[in-house]
Amino acid sequence: MTSPELDTITAELSRPGQDVIDRLAKLPAANIGDAMDRLGVADSAIQAIWPGARLAGPAFTVWTRPGDNQGIHRALELARPGDVIVVCGGGDESRALLGELIGERAINLGLAGFALDGAARDAEALGEIGMPVFARAITPAGPYKNGPSRLGTPISFGGVPVLPGDIIIGDSDGIVVVPREQAAIVADAAEAVFADETNRRRAIVAARHQN
Repeated sequence: MTSPELDTITAELSRPGQDVIDRLAKLPAANIGDAMDRLGVADSAIQAIWPGARLAGPAFTVWTRPGDNQGIHRALELARPGDVIVVCGGGDESRALLGELIGERAINLGLAGFALDGAARDAEALGEIGMPVFARAITPAGPYKNGPSRLGTPISFGGVPVLPGDIIIGDSDGIVVVPREQAAIVADAAEAVFADETNRRRAIVAARHQN
């Protein structure tokens, strides 16, 4: 168990401005990854568990024993609206760290979603309520609830370091992690990548119509 002092620290973690989150949320994860020289892209096995799910928000980090979701329950008490709960679960695929019930709680709390280096369940139900969840696997097996866990610490997520407050972007291609202190620079670069690709697509379409 962590201390009340740590709980206070995690509740007050530094978060990026909403303006830069909104800018990044409008961009494809692939363009953001390109803007970061292909760094910051999580393991491709971690994907949305229902079609069309998208993530954008600051990371509230959880480091938990594989297959155990005690830390996620504690994070729900501390995370703020708009946060993405990012879980280092050791890549375990044998036990779902969350399902519909936690998803319902997260909806009521205004959270942006979950990114799990582990498994989830109730994929269809989570899609119906519109709670974005990205996970390494889907399984019906439920979690343990014994701990231990650590909140608000640096973690490894899908092979990428994540600090509390880093921006998590997820779409149909997967997840990218944008360091909080570099977010504005990355947004500028990713917007330039997006504009360049858009112009090239338009040129290709125009050339096709001329032939």
